[in-house]
Amino acid sequence: QVQLVESGGGLVQAGGSLRLSCAASGRTASGRTSNNYSMGWFRQAPGKEREFVAAISRSGGTKYYADYVKDRFTISRDNAKNTVNLQTASLKPEDTAVYYCAAGSVTSSEAVTYDYWGQGAQVTVSS
Repeated sequence: QVQLVESGGGLVQAGGSLRLSCAASGRTASGRTSNNYSMGWFRQAPGKEREFVAAISRSGGTKYYADYVKDRFTISRDNAKNTVNLQTASLKPEDTAVYYCAAGSVTSSEAVTYDYWGQGAQVTVSS
């Protein structure tokens, strides 16, 4: 099993920034670790469905962003440290949500393609 643990959430004023991190550990029965997976960030606001934020390929060479975070959020990964980061900037109250890290076999914006999920980190943006 691959375990994912998010950190870095918190309360921030509109216009501010936060850096979310996702620490991965463990391996599957076939020996795969997080370095063998594409990684994604999703978020879920109260009363809303989970939505895609950003994704990054295994090598880090391919990145996808949702339109509503493009040019404000940056996804990166450090395979030597088994971490994936989401640097946020120019935060808006509508960015308030629980942010989830996920690992999957393809670099995708679709939640169903991800096999492993973290517990989430709360991000609250005040106006």
